[in-house]
Amino acid sequence: MKMKRDHQEICGATSYGGGSGSKSESSSIGNPNKGKLWEEDQDAGGMDELLAVLGYKVRSSDMADVAQKLEQLEMVMGTAQEDGISHLSCDTIHYNPSDLSGWVQSMLTELNNPATANLDPILANSDFNSPILGQINLSDPSKPQHQHQIVSSNQSQVYNDDSEYDLRAIPGVAAYPPAKSESDSESTRKRMKTSIGSSGSSGYGSSSSSPQGIGVSGALTESSTRPVVLIDSQETGVRLVHTLMACAEAVQQDNLKLADALVKHIGLLAASQAGAMRKVATYFAEALARRIYRIYPQDSLDPSYTDILQMHFYETCPYLKFAHFTANQAILEAFATANRVHVIDFGLKQGMQWPALMQALALRPGGPPAFRLTGIGPPQPDNTDALQQVGWKLAQLAETIGVEFEFRGFVANSLADLEPEMLEIRPPEVEAVAVNSVFELHRLLARPGGIEKVLSSIKAMKPKILTVVEQEANHNGQVFLDRFTEALHYYSSLFDSLEGSGVAPQSQDLVRSELYLGRQICNVVACEGMDRVERHETLTQWRTRMETAGFSPVHLGSNAYKQASMLLALFAGGDGYRVEENDGCLMLGWHTRPLIATSAWQLATTESG
Repeated sequence: MKMKRDHQEICGATSYGGGSGSKSESSSIGNPNKGKLWEEDQDAGGMDELLAVLGYKVRSSDMADVAQKLEQLEMVMGTAQEDGISHLSCDTIHYNPSDLSGWVQSMLTELNNPATANLDPILANSDFNSPILGQINLSDPSKPQHQHQIVSSNQSQVYNDDSEYDLRAIPGVAAYPPAKSESDSESTRKRMKTSIGSSGSSGYGSSSSSPQGIGVSGALTESSTRPVVLIDSQETGVRLVHTLMACAEAVQQDNLKLADALVKHIGLLAASQAGAMRKVATYFAEALARRIYRIYPQDSLDPSYTDILQMHFYETCPYLKFAHFTANQAILEAFATANRVHVIDFGLKQGMQWPALMQALALRPGGPPAFRLTGIGPPQPDNTDALQQVGWKLAQLAETIGVEFEFRGFVANSLADLEPEMLEIRPPEVEAVAVNSVFELHRLLARPGGIEKVLSSIKAMKPKILTVVEQEANHNGQVFLDRFTEALHYYSSLFDSLEGSGVAPQSQDLVRSELYLGRQICNVVACEGMDRVERHETLTQWRTRMETAGFSPVHLGSNAYKQASMLLALFAGGDGYRVEENDGCLMLGWHTRPLIATSAWQLATTESG
């Protein structure tokens, strides 16, 4: 089966928070047509994936029309006297349904009232977000970098921008819509709900926050009675996605002044969002800011701290458990008749994968084989022997369950530094070898020739099986904007799945899991060259690489699929998570999006012969 990679045709089945879909819609376990579900879902509605995360159903084909309507709605909702907006401020409640297009059209119809002669044409043509744009400072929101003024009188209100950039240069209408003619404004001018600063109501620039939790310290020099715009969180969500993309495009074009303006605007727009979208946008804004201002994270992937964060990620969601269970099942089947086995783990971390395998070996009919484990890891900043500490704990477990155990830790800055003879590989007739890599091989792509060197070393070890788990994403393209777009889709789905995992919102596991993913985002977006190590590639790309290097695929059997099925049942009944088979490989995803993939390999016949 070939997976569709066109993210412009994603089904709108993803519900924000992951809790609204039925099990039959959100999980494909036990479905005889499981291999086609993602393709069918993606063809079903053509819904925009990022807006689906927000809970809004907008077809990709309708995006331009919806965006135009939102801009019209923003411009026509001009300020008016109190008697002109009484029907909005007192009696009417405007709900925000998932049908964003229908909601915008209903609002335009609701506001289409000819009694608007008291609206000022200059103000009606202004973008109410623009005066805020230059005021968000990522390090200190209370210190504006650019000053904007609104001069108010009984006849007119004029917007003066003192910044160095022209907001009209922003691509599209994401942050600064084009001005309309006088005749156009007359035909589209309508009324909006306002909040008068002296009344104590919340809004941008006021001391209190809006119902969405927005609180922005302003530098607007204006009388205390000026109207303050209340921005709807749905409209802001659409603008947030557009502004993220516009900022990434400005970065790619090396237009740093425009990128600087947009990245501040992202912080403002993200403040009105809740849950996963707010968190994702914040991490991407930080990564963009680091790239723009060249403040690169020196220790963003410090191994010891990353290992701690990964432990919390392990506890929060099923992705690492899925990786370990499926790889272990493939290794168990490869070791079925061996009396002595040797596992070479390319990333030992805390050794969380191996207790389950050791217990399974202990239960093998006829008794367990002798088990040798070689754990590889990077040097620790404090020079402690972390690998040996993990080995001691595993040795205690092995003694308890009656498994003959031997451990050796091997410290290496890169897997490319390893040579087969360093690992004391014994002949295949004496010891069966398995090589295991979970989220490790993609890092080698940052080093020229690194992956080729390691695959050549693996072949020299003559393993009975090689298990590989990698992120199902393409974050290694040459074009920055393409990488950014793919990463935005990918991590939006990951954060949404964290929200739907049933973990308490403020738990340490959830907070640190988000930080674990946030550091990956920072590396993908902010870093380049040898520093950009999170170079994820798709299963299709890995297949081509592995087969070119002389490996043939090993189909993961039904037992591995059953392991994944049992695992998903532990997480909110499996709601939202989906496991699929893809040409003998297993993928775990969230709703319509595959996120990680497990594959198994052996030496091709010509290589092993």
